[in-house]
Amino acid sequence: MPLSTFSKIIYPESDGQPLADNTIQFRLIVTIQGGIDALFLENPNVFVAGDLFWYPVEGEPWIRQAPDVMVVIGRPKGDRRSYKQWEEDNIPPQVVFEIASHSNTKTELEETKRYFYERYGVEEYYLFNPQSGILKGWQRDNEVLQPIPRMSGWISPRLGIRFELEQGNLQLYHPDGERFASFVEIIEQRRLEKRAREQAEREKRQEQQAREQAELAQRNAIPKLLAMGLTVEQIAEALSLPVETVRAIAER
Repeated sequence: MPLSTFSKIIYPESDGQPLADNTIQFRLIVTIQGGIDALFLENPNVFVAGDLFWYPVEGEPWIRQAPDVMVVIGRPKGDRRSYKQWEEDNIPPQVVFEIASHSNTKTELEETKRYFYERYGVEEYYLFNPQSGILKGWQRDNEVLQPIPRMSGWISPRLGIRFELEQGNLQLYHPDGERFASFVEIIEQRRLEKRAREQAEREKRQEQQAREQAELAQRNAIPKLLAMGLTVEQIAEALSLPVETVRAIAER
């Protein structure tokens, strides 16, 4: 019997390179991925990943990219070891992000990767360089990813998020205006909100105690004022109490 010349095709799950070269790049990648994932939290058919190999062509594992962040609208959430497009209803990522590091070159990011994303169906490609503070974007026009003339204030057609450059830093905003926040910022915000709630509850209890003490003082004053010869009506007016309340205490 002839031996089969075919072997199982291996699709590597890692290229041995780190997710990020520095803390700024890592923080931005995690914040963008988490923020977009949270944006589509209630939509089970939006898959958001960071630094995951995307294989667009079956049988050709050398054709691949691992965007820092990619968004696939129309595919279910869930863990994957890689994104094999032919196993995903042949839906490519519609939106990808790259955060430049010292090891990246302009040619790599603006030509090699852009041409890849252009060829394999990406609709929006966003590139930010933390070192230079430069933000660039491309949007699909037919078969070509065309440069977006102005990125500051740009709203992603697919995601609805707004891009801003604030003092040279990339800042993203949800459609409702809420700012994308890092994990630490989210925890700190929750801590501040918890403190504010606890403070409000303490103040509410203190106000209640003050009202109860004031009411008790008023009630304790009624017998003394009666002993001084004041009428029920006069006491009610002086203490700003209903006449019925003063009369009920006086008749005890």
